[in-house]
Amino acid sequence: MDDVLVNKDELEEKMVEEAFQHLIDSYLSTKHRKKVEIITKAFNFAKHAHKGVRRLSGEPYIMHPLAVAQIVSSEIGLGSTSICCALLHDVVEDTDYTVEDIENMFGPKIAQIVDGLTKISGGIFGEHASAQAENFKKLLLTMSDDIRVILIKIADRLHNMRTLGSQAVNKQYKIAGETLYIYAPLANRLGLNTIKTELEDLSFKFEHPEEYSAIEKKLEATKAERDTVFDEFTAPIRAQLNELGIHYEIKQRIKSPYSIWRKMQNKHIPFEEIYDILAVRIIFEPNDIQTELNECFDIYVKLCKIYTSHPDRLRDWISRPKANGYQALHVTLMSHKGEWIEVQIRSRRMDEIAEKGFAAHWKYKEGDKTESASEHELDKWLATIKEILDDPQPDAMDFLDTIKLNLFASEIFVFTPKGEIRTMPAGCTALDFAFTIHTFVGSHCIGAKVNHKLVPISHKLNSGDQVEILTSKSVRPTHAWLSIATTAKATTKILSILRKEERELRKKGEAAFDEFLKNNDIVKDSLVIDKICKLHEFSKPELLYVAIGDGKVKLGQDDIDELKVKEQAVGWKRLFSFGRKSQSKSESKGSGLFVVKKDFDKKQVISLTDETVQSQYSLCECCKPIPGDDVMGFIDDDKHIIIHKLQCPIAERLKANHGNRVLAAKWEMSQMSLFPVSIYIKGVDKLGLLHEITQVISQLHSVNIRKLEIEVNEGLFESRIQMYVHDTKEVKQIVASLRNIPDVQEADRL
Repeated sequence: MDDVLVNKDELEEKMVEEAFQHLIDSYLSTKHRKKVEIITKAFNFAKHAHKGVRRLSGEPYIMHPLAVAQIVSSEIGLGSTSICCALLHDVVEDTDYTVEDIENMFGPKIAQIVDGLTKISGGIFGEHASAQAENFKKLLLTMSDDIRVILIKIADRLHNMRTLGSQAVNKQYKIAGETLYIYAPLANRLGLNTIKTELEDLSFKFEHPEEYSAIEKKLEATKAERDTVFDEFTAPIRAQLNELGIHYEIKQRIKSPYSIWRKMQNKHIPFEEIYDILAVRIIFEPNDIQTELNECFDIYVKLCKIYTSHPDRLRDWISRPKANGYQALHVTLMSHKGEWIEVQIRSRRMDEIAEKGFAAHWKYKEGDKTESASEHELDKWLATIKEILDDPQPDAMDFLDTIKLNLFASEIFVFTPKGEIRTMPAGCTALDFAFTIHTFVGSHCIGAKVNHKLVPISHKLNSGDQVEILTSKSVRPTHAWLSIATTAKATTKILSILRKEERELRKKGEAAFDEFLKNNDIVKDSLVIDKICKLHEFSKPELLYVAIGDGKVKLGQDDIDELKVKEQAVGWKRLFSFGRKSQSKSESKGSGLFVVKKDFDKKQVISLTDETVQSQYSLCECCKPIPGDDVMGFIDDDKHIIIHKLQCPIAERLKANHGNRVLAAKWEMSQMSLFPVSIYIKGVDKLGLLHEITQVISQLHSVNIRKLEIEVNEGLFESRIQMYVHDTKEVKQIVASLRNIPDVQEADRL
């Protein structure tokens, strides 16, 4: 037995040393300064600190910091400082060593970054939303000081996602939810396209393994066909590029499984109707950095001599890079077989920035001290983050959603009256633009002139619009503005102004309330306050005070009459009311919700049977899960378990924000229970079509139709049908049959 243990220790030691050597070899192959000594020192220190500790997978813990350091070096392209921080990122959190120890051994910069990583350890999100928001603020503040903190944190999350299989299922849902909610958008915003895509695909794989596997199999089955299309389409392109005498390579870009699935969900179409799975990427070596822009357009002109270009699908991200540094020229061409195929034209520098983000940009920046457009956009984004942090929101969910607003947004370019260009998220309004100019301009915005035409503040802007903001000192933000604003900056500023005004009104209203009681010889206590709140139909005193301060509530004789009830009677009535309320609540909860016991094991997979769904758990009304859906349980504030579909928008927020209250769940239903579903159908209208649809549902599949809505417009029909089914398998069979009806173009479950 001892020999076996010794042999295992030797094998693990060899595995660790090989991983470290691979890290050093890949680092030495980069253009970074060769600071091998400090990296070796950091490795040995981390190895000693984590000695004897293992991950859930069973491997030595040091393999995780090594893997994170490898990602930081090879996949993000950072240098020795970041590699050292990656190796040391868990030392302060998991061992007895302190930040001061790190500073003494490795200097202040490495200590500062490790300290930033330690403050946001364990994922961004904690047990409670308030703690979660504070951790997220720490992350953003530290990122503002040194962006390498978030880059290393993203690398840490990527390795955790790659090894997520060793975690319990409820933890998988929690971590995958956090990843999709924040980490993938952050990776996207920082230009880490390859990592962003992998994070999305891994989250998709763990949350919806069957759908992921099905798409993977279909991609593999259609690979030969795509290869043929690619070869035939690119053959004449290669001939033209050879004439130009440039060095280039042409690659296929295949749409990721997650992107395909999202498009299937959003457009209600099957895999077979996703037509942009294949794109072509041309990567060339420019003659000179000063001429690469012209060379991109030279290639574009050559392509247009071979194929017809789509007039509305030219995307020039070269002259004006995206805010995350992305540069490329996108053109969509019609192949000789009648298929639209997107071609992305990039220089080698642009390609590396597109995949590795700003880290690659900095590498190319060495020796050039001028600030590029992409650097300027990053600075503006970080400045916006700082503005939001300077004016924090009390509600954690609002805070996170506000930050997240612009992480994934596509961009448009808008001009000021003087011709200055501003980058804005797609879908933004005139009100959003007003707040980019100045808070005063935004808060007094009354309308705008877009391309010299008067428009309301809710008008959505398009790329190329010239916008002049109109203001009035008599105008001030209202709660309705929150539904108009789409950017993080505008939303934060509006909320800040509204909160400030409400504070002033509340103070003024409470003073008026106190004065009213004093003038009528009424002692202020909780019973009196509750009475007045109830009379004016307010749920809490703060809202009453705001209404009084705003003049919407006038205190008078009705209030005095209401309060002239003996205190004892008031107390008795409140007690009676409370008892009835409690009874009602328990009655409503007891029939369909299971109260979680204190010793409930959150790691266990809860079983959804005919009996438990009726008596213990509640199926969420927002997404209406049915047997066969990928689902999770969630323990709400009242300690009851609610069942959500994993892709339900509310569930996505819950996984990310309250991951420790998420439970794994599985269906074990008989074919006895029926569940409501809705199916959407669209197609070309014709005589008898409705009869064919109902025949398929009612007679072919013997399913009862609960509700049917149909609308015909200019020869096209749209229909929504509600019915009762046993499971998702039955829904898929019905949808497949509906799609086989001639003139039905779309059919899918809503």
